[in-house]
Amino acid sequence: QLQLVESGGGLVQPGGSLRLSCAASGFTLDSYSIGWFRHGPGKVREEIACISSSGGSFNYHDSVKGRFAVFRDNAKNTVYLQMSSLQSEDTAVYYCAAVRWPLCGPNNYDYWGQGTQVTVSS
Repeated sequence: QLQLVESGGGLVQPGGSLRLSCAASGFTLDSYSIGWFRHGPGKVREEIACISSSGGSFNYHDSVKGRFAVFRDNAKNTVYLQMSSLQSEDTAVYYCAAVRWPLCGPNNYDYWGQGTQVTVSS
């Protein structure tokens, strides 16, 4: 079964950090660009980061630039989202998605994870 599984979410205080993981099973990620999305309460889902299949290029939404970083470890078949300086506005369910395409962009993603909750609160 082909699937993505996110992990690493939880409750964190404002200013804190979390690292989310996106692990693939049933397929290898090295041919896939990976997007990270989030869906906050009362908001539309938005793509906040993407890493190309080679790991050589990235896109970030303006709201997370300088605070979030995406990187991949193809040997572990996993992509990560390192989140720092978290704010209450970052509270959302975070999803990863994979597309069999070498570049980031307006992609139609093939596979989606189930999501992991991130709550930023004191």
